[in-house]
Parts: sequence; structure tokens; C-alpha cells
Amino acid sequence: MPTPRILATSGGFNSSGRYNSRVPGGLFLEALRLSGKDRPRVLFVMTATGDNQNYLTLMYQAMRDLSVDADHLAVYDMPNQRVEEALDKADVVWVGGGSVANLLALWRVHGIDIAMRDAWERGVVLAGVSAGSICWHVGGPTDSYGTYLQLQRGGLGLVPYGNGVHYDTEEQRRPLLQQLVRDEELPMSYATDDHVGVLYEGAEAVAVITDTEVDPDIGPAAYRVEKVGDDVVETRLAPGPIS
Repeated sequence: MPTPRILATSGGFNSSGRYNSRVPGGLFLEALRLSGKDRPRVLFVMTATGDNQNYLTLMYQAMRDLSVDADHLAVYDMPNQRVEEALDKADVVWVGGGSVANLLALWRVHGIDIAMRDAWERGVVLAGVSAGSICWHVGGPTDSYGTYLQLQRGGLGLVPYGNGVHYDTEEQRRPLLQQLVRDEELPMSYATDDHVGVLYEGAEAVAVITDTEVDPDIGPAAYRVEKVGDDVVETRLAPGPIS
């Protein structure tokens, strides 16, 4: 039976050094490796930005030196292909960032939420950045509703945790996630600094992965945030296996 895997990240691609151009980072490359395929079929899902064509073009251009077959699933203004067929063909799904609130609403309208769960259970690697990270969890802080972060509930819950993204670069995110866990509005949660991801196998967080090599002691990391008694404990998780 295949192992359900999710790679929930605050990264995936790095700047190429050229204007408006990206190259795959270690997180995206790990998603490809986890597929077990020599030439994986990658499905880009950019619902969170309204299927923004510029964003989608960046993703396709970033594939130019990789041995992959790339496709995308769009729902604006109407689906570009049948949802089930798109996911049936995929080995890796990469979900882009943007509004997780809009993403979840549209996924439910079009049945993408159910198809994603089916794909996950079949062993398709589900991955993504920001909104494409929060969506797999029960919820997390989001700027989908304005400049002040709010709790997004109603995630797919494929993993039974809360999720925090961009933990080291957006100042509202760390204190809000901790408050939500303290108030038990979110369960135990995992958070990622920029260019860091958490790999789940089934419901277990098994590894921390980064886009580039970092100092394991002081560099970007992931975090487990949990309520202990009346307080919140944040545990830093360095890149590598989670013990």
C-alpha cells in the first residue's frame, strides 16, 4: 500500500538571479524524488492566486532543465480539464501560494478537496507553499482577509495539525500561532521559516527539508508548537529527520 505523503513548505523555488525567473529549490526537488519516478508528472494548482498566468508561467519556465512532464489544473473562468482526470495523471501536485480562504472555497465547489484526498491516499505526493501548505492542515494564520492575520479554519485536515508559514519573516505569524494553540483554537501545530518544509508520512511529521543547505544550529528551521499545561512550548526542529 502506498505511503501518503505531504510536503508542506514556505518555499520550493529560489531566485535564478534574473528578473522574474525561478529555479527549483531543494523542497521541490525532494517532492520529485519522493514520487519514485524517473520522469514524474507534475500538476501545478494555482487556485490561491486565481490561476494567475504570470505565476503559472514562472512555474513552467522553472521546469525547463528538469526531466518532468508538467501540467496544470485551473478553475478560472471554468475548469481547463476534469479534476479527477488531472489528479489521476499526477505523480506530484504542487499548490502555489496566495489566498488559502479562496482556495478552500473553490476546491469545495469543484470537488478538488475530495480528489486531493483520493490522490493522497493513492500515494501522489502533495506539496506546496504558503496557502499550498496550510490547506493540508486543519487551519492556520492567514492574510486572506486583510493586512491583519486571522485564523483560517476548514482546511482539508489530511494531517491533524495547525500550520504556520513564513514564520521568520512576517512578524504577526509567530505570536498569533502561539496564541491560537494556547487558546486551543488550533491543535498542536507545525510552522516553517521561509525556504523550509515539513514532510509528513501519513499523519506523522518525519523530516525537515530546506531549499538550500543551512546551518542546522542557527539557520532557518521548522517548529512544533504545542500546549503544555497553561503555556505554549515551541520546539525548534533542525533540518533532517524529526526524532
